[in-house]
Amino acid sequence: MQNLTLLDGQKFQITIQRLCRQLIENHNDFSDSVIIGIQPRGVYLARRVAEELQKILNKPIMQGDLDITFYRDDFRRRETPLVPNQTRIDFIIEGKKVILMDDVLWTGRTIRAAMDAMLAFGRPGKVELLTLVDRRYSRHIPVMADYVGIEVDSIASQKVVVSWKETDQEDKIVLVSENA
Repeated sequence: MQNLTLLDGQKFQITIQRLCRQLIENHNDFSDSVIIGIQPRGVYLARRVAEELQKILNKPIMQGDLDITFYRDDFRRRETPLVPNQTRIDFIIEGKKVILMDDVLWTGRTIRAAMDAMLAFGRPGKVELLTLVDRRYSRHIPVMADYVGIEVDSIASQKVVVSWKETDQEDKIVLVSENA
């Protein structure tokens, strides 16, 4: 295996801060906007962004976690049963501007499932997508992020691994490739 570090340390934090500034440009004080992180790994991004926004705006930001397990188009095709994660959305999204967040945008299937799952909580006025890593040129579904931390051109055999200090002791994005 060959690993290439794409982002870590201070640059990782600066990227999160930049994404927050972009959100503020479009959502002002977040009075009509909410953040929803897609389980399992998008919730770390959503929580980090919400914490940073709260520091900048000096007010609480509505943030929730969304499980998409049974909305995925492949959940019945697995050999082992899927274990769902927790959904925690303790606010109304009807008519709100929702910013869905996930760590890596690859085929777009996760985002499609998240949009289906989200509708169980109401009909948003607008939905935007924020992703830390956009793996371009690999979409199965026409999905495009509104806010992107970094873009990565990769092939199907490569994997993007996002580590979070909350669970992995460090903030880091690595592109993992098979040795030739």
